[in-house]
Amino acid sequence: MMSDCLIEIGTEELPPRALQSLAQNFASLVTQSLADQNLGPGSVEVFATPRRLAMLLRDTPLQQAEQLLEKRGPALDAAFDADGNPSRAALGFAASCGVDIDKLERRQTEKGSWLYFCDKQAGRSLHQLLPELLAAALASLPIPKRMRWGERSDVFVRPVKWLVLMVDSEVVEAEIFGLRSGNRSFGHRFHAPAALEIRSASEYEETLLSRGWVIASFEQRRDRVRNLVEQAATRLGGTAKIDDALLDEVTALVEYPVPVCGEFDPGFLELPVEVLVSTMQENQKYFALFDGEGELLPHFIAISNIDSRKPEEVLPGNERVIRPRFADAGFF
Repeated sequence: MMSDCLIEIGTEELPPRALQSLAQNFASLVTQSLADQNLGPGSVEVFATPRRLAMLLRDTPLQQAEQLLEKRGPALDAAFDADGNPSRAALGFAASCGVDIDKLERRQTEKGSWLYFCDKQAGRSLHQLLPELLAAALASLPIPKRMRWGERSDVFVRPVKWLVLMVDSEVVEAEIFGLRSGNRSFGHRFHAPAALEIRSASEYEETLLSRGWVIASFEQRRDRVRNLVEQAATRLGGTAKIDDALLDEVTALVEYPVPVCGEFDPGFLELPVEVLVSTMQENQKYFALFDGEGELLPHFIAISNIDSRKPEEVLPGNERVIRPRFADAGFF
C-alpha cells in the first residue's frame, strides 16, 4: 500500500543564497535513506521558502517487505562431536540466536559445512523509521555554519520553530529539536500568522496558498516573480534586466511576491550604467529597466513580501534608500 508523506521543518528566516541547496540536499538525504530501507517514494516534490524546508513524498510504501535473516555459526566439525552431541560453540550459537539447537540448519557451501540460523523478520513500518531517518538527515545536512538557540544544545542553520510530519492524514509521532511533530504549519508571517491545520499531506501546498499567503514551491514562486517583473516593466514602457542570480535571491526572500515600481532622479543617469545596475541589484535587490534602444531608464522594480493596503506608503521608502547608494557610487 502506498501513501503520501509530508515533512516540513519550520524555521526563522533561512539564508537566501543557500535556500535552494538546503532544500534539495535535505530531500536527497531523506529519499536516499528511505530507498536504502526499501521504502523509496515514487516521486518527490520539494518546497522551500524563507521560513520552511519541506517535501511531499508521493507513493511511499507503508511497510518494508518481510526480510529473510541468515546468520552463519560454527563449522559442523566444530559444532558436534563424534557421537553427534552439540559442542559448547554450537550451543552458544543457538543461545545467541534465541532458539534450540534443533532449530538450526546444516548447510553445505563452497567453503565447507556450517550451522546456520534462518528466520523471517517482519519489515519495519514507515511510521517507525521516519523519525530516525529524518533526524539523521537533518544532522548530516551540509551546513557551513550552524547555530544554537534557547537552552538546548541542538544546532541547525536557523532556529527551528515547528515540525510537521504526516503520512496521508495521520501525524507521525516524533520529537526533533525539542519539538513534537504535528499537523500544524504556519503561513505568511504578516498576512497569516495564525497556525494552519494541514488535514492531509496531499493538501499541504494548496492549504499554504489558499489560507496562508505562501507559495511553497520555489520554482512556482520564481516564475511568479519573473512574470510580475516583466509585466511591471511593460507597464513602465521598458524591459527589465532579469539576472538569474538576483531572481533566485529575491525568490528566496519572499513567500508571497508583490511588485513595487519606483523611480529615481534622472540626474543619476550620468553615472556609468554598470555602476547603477550593480547598485540596484547587489545592494537593493532591485531590477533595472531599459528602453527599446538599450538605454537605462530612471525606474526600478522591487519585490516585496507584503501586499500592503497602502502601497503609496511603501514606495517612498524604496525610492529613498537608493538615493544615498547612487550618491556614494557617484562619489567613488
